[in-house]
Amino acid sequence: MTLEQINFLAPIGRVGLAFLAAAGRLGIFAGNGVRAMLSPPWYGRAIFRQMVEIGFYSLPVVGLTALFTGAVLALQTYSGFSRFSAESSIAIVVVLSITRELGPVMAGIMIAGRVGAAIAAEIGTMRVTEQIDALVTLATNPFRYLVAPRVLAGLLMLPLLVLVADIIGVFGGYLVSIHKLGFNPSVYLRNTFEYLEFKDVFSGLVKASAFGGIVTMMGCYHGFNSRGGAQGVGVATTNAVVSASVLILLANYIITELFFAT
Repeated sequence: MTLEQINFLAPIGRVGLAFLAAAGRLGIFAGNGVRAMLSPPWYGRAIFRQMVEIGFYSLPVVGLTALFTGAVLALQTYSGFSRFSAESSIAIVVVLSITRELGPVMAGIMIAGRVGAAIAAEIGTMRVTEQIDALVTLATNPFRYLVAPRVLAGLLMLPLLVLVADIIGVFGGYLVSIHKLGFNPSVYLRNTFEYLEFKDVFSGLVKASAFGGIVTMMGCYHGFNSRGGAQGVGVATTNAVVSASVLILLANYIITELFFAT
């Protein structure tokens, strides 16, 4: 191998090694977080507070997103299906798209922007102000006190949020189809429930739980590893949202492959 070839491959190797090192650090952090989540002591008050913060306070933004997503999906589906005289399939497309894909993915990305950023900023501020070091000094495991409640709350509350988002999203499609497109309400509802299976809803809830774990874990990871004062906290917040969004899309494909590949 010539010197020119080595100089060309060296940057690629550095990027690959840096990626593997980052993946290893994330894997170790996630392992410590899961171990802290599964072993006592558990901080019930902190878990409940995070469940309220992640679940209840996120309901308005998730509900509005689902409502308009269902409404736009009905309009776009009608625009395409009317060319083939297949308007009767709009209800089926709306309910399957919302429950399988759009409900969990849109909710996950919205939660990444709202909750993931907040977690990274909060824990990042604690890191740069040495509050996490103070917890260690007081013999309090920061993984059990900071990471475990947030990850556990994300795993539990995202499926509930997505279940509500599914209902609101289907309702948004129903409103547009009935009041704007002129569908018969009873026929629309019959098509909606006739073709909806338990597997469709369950797969979306599994995705939601996985997305909740991803969002909270990435927020905690980047917050824990923030450096450099206020600027470092800002970088950690941005990285938490971007990495969580990318991992959500990756996990979405993997889970879809497991449930629906034939």
